[in-house]
Amino acid sequence: MLRFLLQRGGQALVAVFGVVTLVFFIQRLTGDPVLLLVPETATQEDIEAMRRTLGLDRALWVQYVDFLGDMLRLDLGRSYVQNAPVWDILLSRIPKTLQLAGGALSVALLIGLPLGLTMALTRGRAVSRWIMGVVLAFQSLPTFWSGIMMILVFGVWLRWLPPSGTGSFAHLIMPSIALGLLSLATYARITRSAVIDELGKDYVRSARARGVGTRRLVRKHLMRNSLIPVISITALELSQLLAGAVIVETVFAWPGLGLLTVQSIQARDFMVVQAVVLLGAFVTIAANLAADILYTVVDPRVRLTVKA
Repeated sequence: MLRFLLQRGGQALVAVFGVVTLVFFIQRLTGDPVLLLVPETATQEDIEAMRRTLGLDRALWVQYVDFLGDMLRLDLGRSYVQNAPVWDILLSRIPKTLQLAGGALSVALLIGLPLGLTMALTRGRAVSRWIMGVVLAFQSLPTFWSGIMMILVFGVWLRWLPPSGTGSFAHLIMPSIALGLLSLATYARITRSAVIDELGKDYVRSARARGVGTRRLVRKHLMRNSLIPVISITALELSQLLAGAVIVETVFAWPGLGLLTVQSIQARDFMVVQAVVLLGAFVTIAANLAADILYTVVDPRVRLTVKA
């Protein structure tokens, strides 16, 4: 286990280094953030003074080396636009994104897994085909379009739910559904395939020959043995939720990391964008590591091995 964790930790460091380096240099291609910070009446001397204040007058490689040194000290710097520590900005937004991601994941799991199980157990029947059609429709809907449609129907026409913002559980419902629909469809299809695969195995036929009922078979054997692909897809879905949050938070004016990312990119607030990307890379890597470890809990036959 220790060797496995050390190997994965080394791979994670290389991945994070590559992602952060790529983002650092790509951002510099978008333009000079100083031009967006100074007033329109600013002189060239004012612009140069702002560059010196922000440290943008130095050579690019010097900025990069200083940036890596700050990362090693976990110093994310200060926002160019808000003139506040980036850590403080992130910590004020993370709880909102966690609420949204938690709500979306709950929608996906609580609805997607039962739908997938139902499709597997009713394979070949009209019910299974009808559910599959709904699932494929969910998977085909663009996130921004489903969000806008929900705002129009439930927020504007029916006035059942607040159309945007935050503050209560009601504000969380529509963003969670909009963000969770794609993951819901993915969970349903993966669960269906996994359960169908398990239904064809010898232990299932033996259990049914002994008179074991479907409900007990599902509860005691099928769901547990079908969880490995579900765990695998969960690690990927967490990354998908973080990416989708950028769109959903913008549509619903949800004050989380996604909306912060859009605003920071538009304002060329390099320090904030770099920090958000670093956080996203860390969450993705940690989720995949947790999934690998959970395999051994769900299926004792799986062992963590170190590749030569």
